[in-house]
Amino acid sequence: MWYVFFSEDKAGSLEQRKAARPDHLARLQALKDQGKLLVAGPCPAIDCEDPGEAGFTGSVVIAEFDSLEQAQAWADADPYMAAGVYQRTIVKPYKKVLP
Repeated sequence: MWYVFFSEDKAGSLEQRKAARPDHLARLQALKDQGKLLVAGPCPAIDCEDPGEAGFTGSVVIAEFDSLEQAQAWADADPYMAAGVYQRTIVKPYKKVLP
């Protein structure tokens, strides 16, 4: 089943985000390589592709897992969690309808 991950950044965590980004992206790439990643990306803090020092307010990921428990465990092990970037991640089942 698909799951949507809504992650919220802690205020002032841009430097931690930059430092942990390679490890975070490697996990997403692994999901992509397995055919289990629908979409992933950050939410800019301002209405701009490159928010610069304004940073990000969080991230959205939609990925396939066998259970909600596995999806939650994956979210809990994110390098952004360990680095103190995310203050929380909400994981919910997701039903893809379109396209």
